[in-house]
Amino acid sequence: MIKKTLVTMLLSSFAVAASAHQVWVERDASGPAKVYVGDVDGERDHGEDVAKLAATTQVFGKDSKQPAKLTTKNEYLEAAVSGSGDVRLIADQVWKPWKNKDGQMQAAVFNLRAGRTETAGVLDFELVPVKANGDVFTLTFKGEPLADKKVSVINPEKWVKGFTTDKEGRVKIPLQGKGRYVLMSNHEQKGDLEVAGDKVQKISYTTTLSFINK
Repeated sequence: MIKKTLVTMLLSSFAVAASAHQVWVERDASGPAKVYVGDVDGERDHGEDVAKLAATTQVFGKDSKQPAKLTTKNEYLEAAVSGSGDVRLIADQVWKPWKNKDGQMQAAVFNLRAGRTETAGVLDFELVPVKANGDVFTLTFKGEPLADKKVSVINPEKWVKGFTTDKEGRVKIPLQGKGRYVLMSNHEQKGDLEVAGDKVQKISYTTTLSFINK
């Protein structure tokens, strides 16, 4: 069950990423994309907790103006994405803005991606492959690389390990086996901001990148 009390877990330390709720996208080859909520290596949300995300979630290929049709399944949202390229997701209303411990209004924005075949960044906050299907990624925010930021990785065996981007915003991920990898990072923006029509003073961005290593 999605609860606001999980926001702090989600948007803070990724050292315990395996126990924190996440939102991520999975896609196998050219099939439909699937949007999951829950624990990457454990229990996943289902039913109404998944269905309520459909109205405010965009899933698309390269062009956010051409979102895919979403179908609600019990444990995930299914996106009918055409073609075989990478898939992106934007969701800014998983939770409504809340008042944080400093008395400021805060919002959460998710910028998610499945696939590592395309080397161009599209999302505001994104892990972008340096080379197609490679193991080095650049963490960017609004097109600019982010240095000294933590990136956590869950590998196919479900181990979790943290890495840090270098001065160019790049991070090299050890791909030690076949299967699905999920990379995660977060970033905060402060100021007079707006999310989905709501005025806020802080936005907590989360990005995940999932891909299959063959």
